[in-house]
Amino acid sequence: MNIDFPFHVDDRRRTASTGIDDHVRDLIEQLLFTSPGERLNRPTFGSGLQQLVFAPGSPELASALQFLVQGALEQYLADLIEVSGVDVDAVDSQLIVQVSYLLRASGQRATARLEVAT
Repeated sequence: MNIDFPFHVDDRRRTASTGIDDHVRDLIEQLLFTSPGERLNRPTFGSGLQQLVFAPGSPELASALQFLVQGALEQYLADLIEVSGVDVDAVDSQLIVQVSYLLRASGQRATARLEVAT
């Protein structure tokens, strides 16, 4: 059983649970939207993605974000997923991050798409 994110209570008034596919996607979202230093007992956890949202858009920024995101995923979620690719696009006032990965437990391929408003 995996606890669903964000934490909430289900219809039975119990802690809501979710399947492994949704749980891994939730973990990716938590990792990418957590800033390093934000978690007390894990000061290096996170990606720093939100600090770079306000930087001027450029191909260099997109490239830096791809390396940043891929490095964070490989460091913290390597036991659960194998990252196939990370694409970062700046569209209007949003950053769109798309992560393609292989679930190690099932061998199933999946994609997580996250949008960050600037």
